[in-house]
Amino acid sequence: MSQDTVFGLHAVEALIQKEADSVLSVKIQTGREDKRLSKLINLMQQRNITFDYVVRKDLDNLVSGRHQGIVAVVKAEIEKDEGDLEEILHGLSKSEDSVAPFILILDSVTDPHNLGACLRSADAAGVHVVIVPKDKSAPLNSVAKKVACGAAEHVPVIRVTNLARTMKWLQNFGVWITGAAGEAEQGIYQTDLKGPMALVMGAEGSGLRRLTREHCDQLTKIPMIGSVSSLNVSVATGICLFEALRQRSS
Repeated sequence: MSQDTVFGLHAVEALIQKEADSVLSVKIQTGREDKRLSKLINLMQQRNITFDYVVRKDLDNLVSGRHQGIVAVVKAEIEKDEGDLEEILHGLSKSEDSVAPFILILDSVTDPHNLGACLRSADAAGVHVVIVPKDKSAPLNSVAKKVACGAAEHVPVIRVTNLARTMKWLQNFGVWITGAAGEAEQGIYQTDLKGPMALVMGAEGSGLRRLTREHCDQLTKIPMIGSVSSLNVSVATGICLFEALRQRSS
């Protein structure tokens, strides 16, 4: 069986709350005692999850990052694909409230830290699904999940073979696609982000790829008045998502 790891108190707790069946075992640092960990141990006992105590060096060897004295060994995630995307959107349209889809598309974001931070903002802003291309995209690994602080277990991540084709499918489904690009004439605060919509964010530095940009219905930009020319993609994503949330909530 292929295995992966999730580490950090918040990430492990969210994993157990949401996907306890995927947890094979949990490793806890010997001598670590505090209220948060005690609460987590009680939760594991309730869910019949096996855990044992190990020295810190063993945890350091398991993961690369600040594990906070706890690492969960989990079944490797089966990636979601285009079929899952269709199911999610049809589920939204058939719900009692008939919720308008709110989608985040990340084009060529290759740093797991940025992916995790974008997922955290997406969850906080109420995004229904995050779409990434299979190629030139960060894996949803233990680092991304740690940075996401539990959001990776709540917001589905769909990997698609052809991003441009998926965007066209979304448009046929009635989703309006807005791409963030520095050359856009319209600012984010003047852009209509209500209704069924997808926000597309590109890689830091290179931005949106040409074909991705061409498949957007409109482009927008974050106004910049300081000396820096661009923002980290996760920061820019948070700004755009919460402006969309503000408009959708009004």
